Amino acid sequence: SAGIKTGLIGTIESIIGEKHIPSVNTTPESYLVQKYFADMVEAGCDCAVMEVSSQGLMLHRTQGFVFDFGIFTNIEPDHIGPNEHRDFDHYLSCKAMLLSQCKVGIVNRDDAHFEQIVEKYTCTLETYGFSEKADLRAEDSKLIGGKGTLGISYNLRGLLNFPVEIDIPGKFSVYNSLTAIAVCRHFDVPVEKIVSALGKAKVKGRIEMVKVSDDFTLMIDYAHNAMSLESLLTTLKEYNPHRLVCLFGCGGNRSKIRRYEMGEVSGKLADLTIITSDNPRTEEPAAILRDIVAGVEDAKNYEVIENRPNAIKYAMDIAKKDDIIVLAGKGHETYQEIMGVKHHLDEREVVAEHLAEMR
Repeated sequence: SAGIKTGLIGTIESIIGEKHIPSVNTTPESYLVQKYFADMVEAGCDCAVMEVSSQGLMLHRTQGFVFDFGIFTNIEPDHIGPNEHRDFDHYLSCKAMLLSQCKVGIVNRDDAHFEQIVEKYTCTLETYGFSEKADLRAEDSKLIGGKGTLGISYNLRGLLNFPVEIDIPGKFSVYNSLTAIAVCRHFDVPVEKIVSALGKAKVKGRIEMVKVSDDFTLMIDYAHNAMSLESLLTTLKEYNPHRLVCLFGCGGNRSKIRRYEMGEVSGKLADLTIITSDNPRTEEPAAILRDIVAGVEDAKNYEVIENRPNAIKYAMDIAKKDDIIVLAGKGHETYQEIMGVKHHLDEREVVAEHLAEMR
């Protein structure tokens, strides 16, 4: 919005000028990072914004250059296992490496692990959050919503002072917007540009509102583990919906524990859980659904519909006034992987087609 031509490297895709390259890893291999940077220069980009995973740092994919700005959002126990990190301490130490590979570190002051994250920093440090100690802080946050949309507003205080309104719900949207503002401050982006851009910000598959009706809210989100699903559903409950309906599945050839945990979270927080397929890969879909049911069955408020498009249509058919419906797990993905074959499946298209049928 400020006219600064920007390239992107992230989980969903890399964007270089008009070119969109689907991502294999959140942080590509080091030689690809360098190639993308060179291509961005060639395309006339002034900036690159890059998502840096703990794996990327651990495997030295970001070696050979220094970030002007490094942003730390938050950390919870996750990505721990044979192919990732040996334990939480290792995970945290890899995340913290970013603050010795950047000139300015912009860190969440509210995170429970703040002191450990900044223990070995070598950069200039700035903080953001709700804390009075934060350099950029959010005050007087309020939930806003209506006519099928949800959002949040707050007053920015500290290094900058102005009101902010975002059409993406939840406390984490406040944190994400604070990081964007913190960076824009260094580029002297005018306040009116910041406010305008935040009012229109959207990310495919991340609490992505899909307009279906003025009566209820439907959204698509990438939440595909217990931690992210709990964060999402807890946030949405704060909006006091008539019912919170959660549709999700679990990927095949992945940890079975995730299935029980996600089932348990949805059974506890959602008023209705719709269990369906999500990339069964080479596993039998029905077996995955049974594992999820084992986690959710105590709640007695669930339906099992293996075919994902049919499950989505069912969720739309039973929607009541002031319901919030979440289609969780697929997010930005536009395929369903079954027995090694990726079949086209875009949830937005399923919703649009069924909406046309309903009308």
